[in-house]
Amino acid sequence: MQFNLKRREFIGSAAASFALAGCCSAKGPRRAGMADHKIRLAVAGVMGKGFSDWMPMVKSGLAEVVAFFDADKNTVQRAHDSIEGEKKKGKLPADFFDPLKVPFYHDYRQMLADADKLGIEAMTVSTSDHMHAPIAVAAMKKGIHVYVQKPLVRTLDEAQQFYKAAKANRVVTQMGNQGSGGDGFRRNVEILQSGILGDVKEVHVWTNRPVWPQGLNVEKYVTSRKDGDKIPEGFNWDIWLGAAKERPFLDMYPDGTDVYDPWKLGKHVYAPFTWRGFFDFGAGAFGDMACHTMNLPFRGLELGAVTKAICTMIESENKIAYPLKSIVKLTYAERESKVRPGVKLPEVTLFWYDGQEKPDAKLMPQVIAKDGKVPDTGCLIIGTKGILCSTNDYGQDAFIALTGEEKVVNTHDHPECKKIKQWIPRCKGVAAAGGMDKSDGAASLTADGHYIEFLTAINGTSAMFDETKSRCYSDVDYSIPMMEAILVGTVAQRLPKTELKWCTKKQKFDNEAANAFIKPFIRKGFEF
Repeated sequence: MQFNLKRREFIGSAAASFALAGCCSAKGPRRAGMADHKIRLAVAGVMGKGFSDWMPMVKSGLAEVVAFFDADKNTVQRAHDSIEGEKKKGKLPADFFDPLKVPFYHDYRQMLADADKLGIEAMTVSTSDHMHAPIAVAAMKKGIHVYVQKPLVRTLDEAQQFYKAAKANRVVTQMGNQGSGGDGFRRNVEILQSGILGDVKEVHVWTNRPVWPQGLNVEKYVTSRKDGDKIPEGFNWDIWLGAAKERPFLDMYPDGTDVYDPWKLGKHVYAPFTWRGFFDFGAGAFGDMACHTMNLPFRGLELGAVTKAICTMIESENKIAYPLKSIVKLTYAERESKVRPGVKLPEVTLFWYDGQEKPDAKLMPQVIAKDGKVPDTGCLIIGTKGILCSTNDYGQDAFIALTGEEKVVNTHDHPECKKIKQWIPRCKGVAAAGGMDKSDGAASLTADGHYIEFLTAINGTSAMFDETKSRCYSDVDYSIPMMEAILVGTVAQRLPKTELKWCTKKQKFDNEAANAFIKPFIRKGFEF
């Protein structure tokens, strides 16, 4: 294969082969048997979550990085230093690639303009939330497959644009809620989809986030600043702002500023991480963690259209940042089961808690919690025949108690759960991925799965999922409906105590103040 061919020329030459594989568009995944070179990967967002997204893909042997983009030029040096450190420890081979030898772009628009020259086939997008859609949609319109960190997008309108671009260009997409790739998660989805809990009408999901500065005191400081701070060397503030409204760069909150910082992440105002609490840049704790903690009930209960939302409790309400605490009630419509044809699933009320708020322990007397307390994060699913509770972010482990049982049992050990067949394809393992090592932390759940599934889907070699008829478990037919409900919830946080009715078909609320939050602000030059 000659890599100096333009991407479109290469794909065009293989059009007949794609057709044989049942792929109707030249921009679709390469068919099985065509994976005779490493997938040429571009990276948007080099360090932080970006590093843990693209590194497993490179380590798998299935992809190679051909271009980096980051608003902070220093990140490539940090990636180089990290890789060199791993080489010295013997965790990476001495000839593992050097990021400093890869073309670097300070502007993603120029990188995409050079996509054909670079031969870009796929891209990771691990930037701040407000730039997920602008970068990913622009890439998809060029036929580039995208792995996009959660939350997939920041606003409801962006969700629709993302979906349309993915479908129109027949590209592979995967949202970065990595727990989806775990065997334990997929097993617990099967258990829920079997109907073992009977009719489920009530769900509770909670998180210990936020762990970054947000809330009323953030608003007080930011709005009091009339000037800006010095921009760090190598950091392109204009590109980092991207589609957002122009404003001065602010570096650190001064000592003594009363902002929430429980994990001691550093009191940066915007970058590198603390942007998440601002309406203009992130989606708060709800957008950050619901893609993980709501994942199990959303998938397991086959939830679909959200119809209503109301923020029933809020602390530290303000005009520019998400609250420190909130409780949001979402209502999901009745629906037909796709897994159990002919079965009608009831309306579900889902309660979301953030800022260390939790459901009443009386709702789960069978759950053996540490120190007799409700865990810091998890979900509780209540049915007419029992309860199921996951006590971590990713749904890998869950505990079940059926009617009359006094204590919960891990779903792996419960005799009734053991009777439920396996039908969801599992991710391919390390051997199939070329011997990749697992990473620490959250990525260790899926380092040989979720990322590899994205790559093998591009090659057309991964399993097909019956529900979505796609090869990625978190593709747009799953991730967009899930994101829609989450984003309806974030709008409710901005209009507390007001019940909002949402129409999925019309993509509108029954409230004009809420409708004002559907579309993002797009700065001139960053349209997509």
